[in-house]
Amino acid sequence: MTKVAASILSADLANLQSDCTRLLNAGADLMHFDVMDGHFVPNISYGAPVLKCLHAALPEVYYDVHLMISEPARYAPDFAKAGANLITFHLEAVPDAVGETIDAIRATGCQVGISIRPGTPVEAVYPYLDAVDLVLVMSVEPGFGGQKFIPATPERIAAIRTECDRRGLSTLIEVDGGVNVETGPLCSEAGADWLAYCTASKGAFTPCPTVKKLNAARITAITATCCGARYRSSVCRGITTARARCCCCWRPF
Repeated sequence: MTKVAASILSADLANLQSDCTRLLNAGADLMHFDVMDGHFVPNISYGAPVLKCLHAALPEVYYDVHLMISEPARYAPDFAKAGANLITFHLEAVPDAVGETIDAIRATGCQVGISIRPGTPVEAVYPYLDAVDLVLVMSVEPGFGGQKFIPATPERIAAIRTECDRRGLSTLIEVDGGVNVETGPLCSEAGADWLAYCTASKGAFTPCPTVKKLNAARITAITATCCGARYRSSVCRGITTARARCCCCWRPF
């Protein structure tokens, strides 16, 4: 079953624990922690000290840290110590040091994710699919919340899912940007395992109703479209997922 990764990007930092608790109570599976440096992307968000405080308040939560920064290998140890479970970096930030960055993050003890911007061909991540735990597909330009979902995103997700399946890989796929109750199911159907949801509307931080709706819209297998035999996987690298596929051709239902 597709998981909801609730972003705290527009949360009230003075009430971060209570905001995150409301998200979790509404059905969010994990917290998505967007880190921006004002260099790789034009916006600035928050750093490892904020994660450290949040982790101390909510230590049982899985923290999905998305580094939209120019030097991910340099700062990954700080976020690992602060409580990150998975650290994702952008391929475009270190085009000549992707392998080294993967190794540096892995050395911290965290799981590793790699992300690509909308304009980067999905084939760019193919060489690293067996070296990372997750691929994060941006469905907006990284840097600001509240942007409109790019319609070509499900096709990009499906291409990565097809390549993973062809190679027998269990690499997770996450989508981030413009995810809501309309676009979320499209991404799930295309093969996304995690939906990063952020509310960036002005005013109060009130994402809980949408999280509940996203939970209601999660994709589950109903009918086979080929041979009729179903196979359901369960656990991938410590994170429970559920994907229904044909046990013969591995085609998703």
